[in-house]
Amino acid sequence: MLPTDLLVHRYQGEAIVPKRLAVNAENIAIAAEAITCFAQACNHTRGELSQRLQKLEGDGTDYRIKRGLTHLLSSGFCTFEIISPLDPPNLRQRAFMLAAQTLHSPAATIKTLERLAVNLSQELERDVSAVQIGEGLYADRPDNQILTTFEAPTPEALLHRYNLSQVQGIFYKATHIVINAHRNDPGEYKLLFRYLKLFCLMAYIEGDADQGFTLKIDGPASVFSASTRYGLALAKLLPALLHVTRWSLSATLSSKDTYTQKTRTSQFSLDSDCGLVSHYPPGKPYDSMLEASFAKRWQKTKTDWKLEREIDLIPIPGSVMIPDFRLVHPDGRTLLLEIVGYWRPEYLRKKFSQVQKADRTDLILAISERLNLDKAGVDFRDTPARLVWFKDKLSPKSVLQVLED
Repeated sequence: MLPTDLLVHRYQGEAIVPKRLAVNAENIAIAAEAITCFAQACNHTRGELSQRLQKLEGDGTDYRIKRGLTHLLSSGFCTFEIISPLDPPNLRQRAFMLAAQTLHSPAATIKTLERLAVNLSQELERDVSAVQIGEGLYADRPDNQILTTFEAPTPEALLHRYNLSQVQGIFYKATHIVINAHRNDPGEYKLLFRYLKLFCLMAYIEGDADQGFTLKIDGPASVFSASTRYGLALAKLLPALLHVTRWSLSATLSSKDTYTQKTRTSQFSLDSDCGLVSHYPPGKPYDSMLEASFAKRWQKTKTDWKLEREIDLIPIPGSVMIPDFRLVHPDGRTLLLEIVGYWRPEYLRKKFSQVQKADRTDLILAISERLNLDKAGVDFRDTPARLVWFKDKLSPKSVLQVLED
């Protein structure tokens, strides 16, 4: 994402409007020129790349745009490495110890490097030259790191990333955010909730799969305490939200006026027609090999029960539970299946709490016998759900037996 000094926005009354670049021929040419700079800098130092980028910026008034594009390329598409025959601090120590034993002159310095090269060649059992040592002495300094990999995006993709980053920067100073996720595919909800948990965001969730969900999220500038890290985590949620088909968002922002130093409150809104493009991958078909294996073996069973993936969502106070599968019979009977094979105590306690709050008798809970439930302080037997125990793999036969019962 972009740092604060590269964010560009304007105000329309109390509403804040982030800058966006049109994906036109002029901006595509600017993006392509920046990408070319990085491609030509492969196997060169970061310092040499910086010189190229300074020439790219020039004296034009659009330097902040170019600087923003190059920042995204540097932070998201590049790999810089320290290349040295030894760890640079260790190499410096050995070189300086040898240099202390000789006269301080250019000729003596060269002799020191040559002696050190001979010693290292014998120690490492490979040829090390004095030139390599000279280059490696300060290889750990940022400007001397080598650009070893550059995964060049298309100019259009870079412009989309720039526009997304400008909008993400809005959330750095958010105090409160409300997301209305309208009726969508359940898999889209699960992906959104997974990212919500991944970024450790404080959210209260209301609603159901038929009507949609409302997510109320506290921002980094809320009454609790301002946190740059939390603001970044909140901004990272936006690309995940873009995978949801229908949604709307409203945010309250708090920032200091540059001239008066007074706190200014502004509003920001966005919806699924915003035109932003996510660079996050879509959700995986299955969360684990255990689920994928069960679904594959279910296809081989001779049963009228149909296995469906992540169809139902179970609302629980302040959150939502999304069972792994739904089982549907032609006569209209349906049951939900949740596979518990993950071992972390925190996960087990949370899952047990969700099952208790859901209070559903149409839920089958498949639990691995390898889990140390006693150590986690969990007793799944005291639930309204129907239980199935398994060892390494969940057998479709054991689930079918519960269905027949």
